[in-house]
Amino acid sequence: MKIIGYIALFGILSSLAVACTPSTSVISNDVVRLNQLGYYPNQEKIAVIDSGKVEEFVILDAVSGEQVFVGKSLYTAKSAWSDKTRTTLDFSAITTPGEYILKVNGASVAFPVKDSVLSPLADAALKSFYYQRTAIPIEEQYAGQWSRLAGHPDNHVLIHSSAASPNRPAGTIVSSSKGWYDAGDYNKYIVNSGYSIGLMQSIYQLFPDYFSRQKINIPESDNHTPDLLDEMHYNLDWMLTMQDPADGGVYHKLTTPFFEGFVKPVDCKQQRYIVQKSVTAALDFAAVMAQASRLFASYEKDYPGFSKRALLAAEKAYAWAEKHPEDYYNQNLLNQKFQPEIATGEYGDTHADDEFFWAATELYFSTRKEIYREEAIKKAPKVYTAPGWGNTFALGIFAWLQPDRKLNEADRRFAVSLKTELLKYADKVIQGAEQTPFHAPYGNDAKDFFWGCLAEKCLNQGVSLMYAYILTH
Repeated sequence: MKIIGYIALFGILSSLAVACTPSTSVISNDVVRLNQLGYYPNQEKIAVIDSGKVEEFVILDAVSGEQVFVGKSLYTAKSAWSDKTRTTLDFSAITTPGEYILKVNGASVAFPVKDSVLSPLADAALKSFYYQRTAIPIEEQYAGQWSRLAGHPDNHVLIHSSAASPNRPAGTIVSSSKGWYDAGDYNKYIVNSGYSIGLMQSIYQLFPDYFSRQKINIPESDNHTPDLLDEMHYNLDWMLTMQDPADGGVYHKLTTPFFEGFVKPVDCKQQRYIVQKSVTAALDFAAVMAQASRLFASYEKDYPGFSKRALLAAEKAYAWAEKHPEDYYNQNLLNQKFQPEIATGEYGDTHADDEFFWAATELYFSTRKEIYREEAIKKAPKVYTAPGWGNTFALGIFAWLQPDRKLNEADRRFAVSLKTELLKYADKVIQGAEQTPFHAPYGNDAKDFFWGCLAEKCLNQGVSLMYAYILTH
């Protein structure tokens, strides 16, 4: 199939680049648009010019000033939605590591070519999770200028009336410490936490050697566990506190009634609550805990007993979900019945087949119990769709398509059917990308742009293409 080589690199970073702004010495330019961080020696190298007329362009060695390449434009295309014309330049012939300058139409921009050129971006992306940690001070030795005081210890959280049960009536005080703040507020959500961890742990399984070497200077960096798993554990540890020990159900979120203002975490004063259990929270929880039970089994020295505890929690959560398949989180209904009113992120849903498929898949590979295999196959999707917190089918598919996964013949046939649908999706996405204004499969339609689109469409699309590339090369 036609998967462009550089897409694999894009996909790897897609899973990580969630909240980072890495520094770079590359000159910015409003006329010439290229990869701001630079290029690997053998990757495709494309630049886009905001002009319909380019006779030729040149590449100079930035150190010697010597002209090393002269090229002509590939093509000119007009965006159907922005009505802007752009010209595409290809300088993939530059493969020697070094510092270069692209000059065209009186404009110039610098860029490097080198091995591991995107490693700083991958490091910064993973490190961004550390900055989101709750309950502990973000120390200067790890965070530099981004250090701050601890906020939200969450050791005095109240059970909201929507989450009340005989063993935990409304107003019960519980401790639910650790975890990450959400992307734009100070609350903690199981659904999108679960999606983030599920995707990161899936990527970890593709490149364990890379992640075993990656060090990002976090408090756990000197232990025996890869930093990525250390960071995942900080949130997994919180997620375990969100499970009701009485029945295995999982609370949907830990939140203030209303969003905090633009204040530091240490200055937040609102009471925090644990709210209603939901089937999607339980299943996302079950999936990542089952997944984590396999990954952390090799790191008992740093996290003794965690692998076994995670799997036990996963099975209990899944059993609860089977008994409550229609218990979706609907904040409007919640606020009609319970007080105080909750007005923070909903992360609601109206179907859970995708979460059932993902959770059953991960539990099958962690336990090899036939009941989970049967449930996974029963809930499997007919077509592939890109992953997202509200559609986790792809995360289950990634588990079935893990390159080193040992499958029996029946499972192999099932995995092949999933792979076929993924490759159909990838072929459709990249069709015609070589003739688009930015020489890319994303950004060519007004529908590509909406709130959260870079994560929820662009990067999740990139992850899908990465898997397609790996499965065909």
